[in-house]
Amino acid sequence: MIYLITIIVLCVGFDFINGFHDAANSIATVVSTKVLTPIQAVLWAAAFNFIAFFVAKYLIGFGVAETVQKTVDTSMVIAATNGTGIILPIIISGLIAAILWSLFTWWKGIPSSSSHTLIGGLVGSAVAACGWKAVMWSTVGKIALFIVAAPLIGFVAGNIIMILTTWLFRRTKPHKMDKWFRRLQLLSSAFLSLGHGLNDSTKEIGVIACAIAAFEQTGLQLPKWLAVSPELSALGIEVPEWAAFACFTAIALGTMSGGWRIIKTMGNKITKITPVEGFCSQTAGALTIAISQTLKIPVSTTHVISGSIMGVGAVKRLSAVRWGVSIDMVTAWVVTIPVSATIGALSYCIVTLFQ
Repeated sequence: MIYLITIIVLCVGFDFINGFHDAANSIATVVSTKVLTPIQAVLWAAAFNFIAFFVAKYLIGFGVAETVQKTVDTSMVIAATNGTGIILPIIISGLIAAILWSLFTWWKGIPSSSSHTLIGGLVGSAVAACGWKAVMWSTVGKIALFIVAAPLIGFVAGNIIMILTTWLFRRTKPHKMDKWFRRLQLLSSAFLSLGHGLNDSTKEIGVIACAIAAFEQTGLQLPKWLAVSPELSALGIEVPEWAAFACFTAIALGTMSGGWRIIKTMGNKITKITPVEGFCSQTAGALTIAISQTLKIPVSTTHVISGSIMGVGAVKRLSAVRWGVSIDMVTAWVVTIPVSATIGALSYCIVTLFQ
């Protein structure tokens, strides 16, 4: 039982870290264009992170959680170890790895992916426990594919939306256009924050569902306070409603705590952003996340909005994008899964010392 409680606490904690780590994703452009003050921006983003719980529950479900739950092949782990007790330490180790790497990249101001950090941590700990066969490689392969696909889709979408917007408003006076899009940025930021909450909070819900299923397989009975919600079960995710609610609340509170190091990179260092460009990049990011949500694939909102900002900036001219900064970011993206997997494997070795 102590393992299961630890996993839930780590999941909620990771969502909080995810919130302040990824706060920049949906608010960097509204802050850099001075549409909102930093305090107003984080409150705005946090509100829609929280609203995402009700959107998931009553409208679209928890598809990303289902995918994350399938990252580790629990049946293979059980067969390989003749028991179920090893699964919970695997999950704990993966979460520890994800938290450590997320904190490190936040400290360094690197806009890395919390999604891929979590997947990498789980993969590393599972491999350390049972070898390569413990991983559902078909699921991990789809997620890894979107490391490339998500920012590319964001780049193309940002480019197209910016071109269309420029053409549609070609006869509009610059000061009027600027005034309109400063207001429209609030709408695009809201949709991006909503997508961030839907995509990122549900990952940890999938982890909790996997842990609860593993606990039940041990033959032990769940206490009443961990009883699975029938409403959420009907949506394909076996968790208590309070646990899902806690994950969304944690990411909202994390967003409220800020993430100023990464906001500086996202809002200023990639390319200079105007209100029009901010709206286009945020809209492109929100559309990309909507596509991934439909496919039930966890993506990095960091990757998506970074690609969108690059796509928008490239419309002016390619030199408008600071490609040196972009290359550094891409490098961080590429190393996230292998590094977090390594940390996950090491964490598993340490955790099992206390069994």
